[in-house]
Amino acid sequence: MTVVPPTGTDPMSCEEYGYGLGRPDGILVLKYRSAAVLEFGRSREDFLHQLYWSPDGMLSTRYGADAQFVGPREAFWAHRAVSHEVQAADWRTVYRICLREVPPALAGLRAGAVSIDDEAARLVQAIARTGQDEERALVARRRILAGLGASTREFVGHHATGTGFAMQVARALSHDPGDPLRLDEWAERLHISVKTLQRDFEREFGMSYSRWRTRLRLRAARTLLESHPVAEVARRVGYATPSAFIAAFTKEHGCTPGRYALRRPGLG
Repeated sequence: MTVVPPTGTDPMSCEEYGYGLGRPDGILVLKYRSAAVLEFGRSREDFLHQLYWSPDGMLSTRYGADAQFVGPREAFWAHRAVSHEVQAADWRTVYRICLREVPPALAGLRAGAVSIDDEAARLVQAIARTGQDEERALVARRRILAGLGASTREFVGHHATGTGFAMQVARALSHDPGDPLRLDEWAERLHISVKTLQRDFEREFGMSYSRWRTRLRLRAARTLLESHPVAEVARRVGYATPSAFIAAFTKEHGCTPGRYALRRPGLG
């Protein structure tokens, strides 16, 4: 069920944690918690490199003409002075990490989705707390940067516990939930059997490909509903008709997409 914040809830909080600020190896972590939509700039440009990560939801990102979603196992990287936009749905925690140095694996990448391994993700949350020792936090920073990767191979290496086929599909679909490829078409593209791919989805995610894709699409829809009409959201997340999307969304969240949008904090 969709959780609606109580009346009077602060729509957003931001905590700042800085270590070695002003040094090349420094790091600034901004931790945002929001009961409403979070938007990081229109055509935003920064003097520091930016890494955005949410442990509990999807981010809608844009770099030039390239718009994609980034799930919890990835982050969005933007080199300094590169124009970009990032948006998160309601009830999300988002970490924005500001750096002076480019992580080794991301050299040459102007902006885009990158992999973040489990230990790096844990350390981001660990240093975004009060009372952290600065030198230990700077050691954690080095491990965070080492835990980032730009390629599909690194993404699969960071996260796959099975054969890695399901993870390859998951990354592609996370960036474009509206991709219409069926399970058998993915299997053919990967040169494996449908049964092998289905078993890998069950092993990695504890559910079928169909169920996983539905949940992905509806998570993406929650972000888009903050600023797009229902019919457009239905098309962008892969539903043939608005009515099919409305039925799926209502079954998952207990209310229609239109009602969900109207119940956002500050509206209605």
